[in-house]
Amino acid sequence: MIRRFKVLIVDDVPKNIQVLANLLGDEEYDISYATNGKQALGLIEENAFDLILLDVMMPEMNGYEVCREIKKSYLKNEIPVIFITAKTDEESLIEAFEAGGQDYITKPFNVPELMARVRTHLKLKAFEDSQKVVIDNALAELKNLNKEIIETQKEVIFTMGSIGETRSRETGLHVKRVAEYSRLLSLLSGLDDYEADMIAMASPMHDIGKVGIPDSILNKKGCLTEDEFAIMKTHVTIGHDMLKHSDRPLMRTAAIIALQHHEKWDGSGYPEGMMNADIHLYGRITALADVFDALGSDRCYKKAWHDEKILELLKDQSGRHFDPGLVTMLFDNLSQFYAIRSRYLDAV
Repeated sequence: MIRRFKVLIVDDVPKNIQVLANLLGDEEYDISYATNGKQALGLIEENAFDLILLDVMMPEMNGYEVCREIKKSYLKNEIPVIFITAKTDEESLIEAFEAGGQDYITKPFNVPELMARVRTHLKLKAFEDSQKVVIDNALAELKNLNKEIIETQKEVIFTMGSIGETRSRETGLHVKRVAEYSRLLSLLSGLDDYEADMIAMASPMHDIGKVGIPDSILNKKGCLTEDEFAIMKTHVTIGHDMLKHSDRPLMRTAAIIALQHHEKWDGSGYPEGMMNADIHLYGRITALADVFDALGSDRCYKKAWHDEKILELLKDQSGRHFDPGLVTMLFDNLSQFYAIRSRYLDAV
């Protein structure tokens, strides 16, 4: 089907409109007209025109002013405008192009020349429209592919985190709960959705370094010896070394969390003995989320604690092990944390 182009003729002299309309005919074009600038802008607002033939000398609002108003609109500024006017001076020509016009034809005009220019601009408009469709489709496909990549990345990261937990006989639901607790703490801390999602996606890898710790130490039921604990502590640097080489924001976030989630607010943690706000917020968030969940879960070396005991420890360790501000946020929003725990209960 041949495309019928929509053309708007704007001129305060009806006879001029009739002349242009007769020249264009109705075989290829759907023609609309306006006799003043305000009327023209109203029609442009309501219709998707392919070309505007615009007179300059009109009362109240001249052609240059009309063109400038058209070009202010993001959706309308791609409509080609051809000025058709009796003004032949160089200043008028310059003003027409500065206003956003694509072409300038002086009266009396040469009919074949006018028709050739109209066809040329409409062909260009049709090509640009077709390219816009191609670009929009490509961008939509790229967006979908990017979404798939992110989802795949999330699955890989969650699986990697689960591997570390499985080696120490913990469940993949632990890393899921830690991820959701971390997201909630991030949002409560004032971080935006993007950064909160980044922390939630990265936090499952906080213990990925456990893949380098011997089973005899990971799953020992009794207390670790000093030498065994020294080996256990290396899981943070092992994890950091595994993740630090990537430039991707997600992997950088995961590397920070892996390295710092055992640092403590009072400086008694490891591996670097960092204190207070020197510990990255990502590490502080994950540390609290991890311990909050670990205390409420069965482990090879302990049974799950009751909520009262967990909250008592968190209160006692506020300002010592944990960022006191984050502990306050957790206590003030306990129902939301318990709701997350209920959604991801370990199988009995």
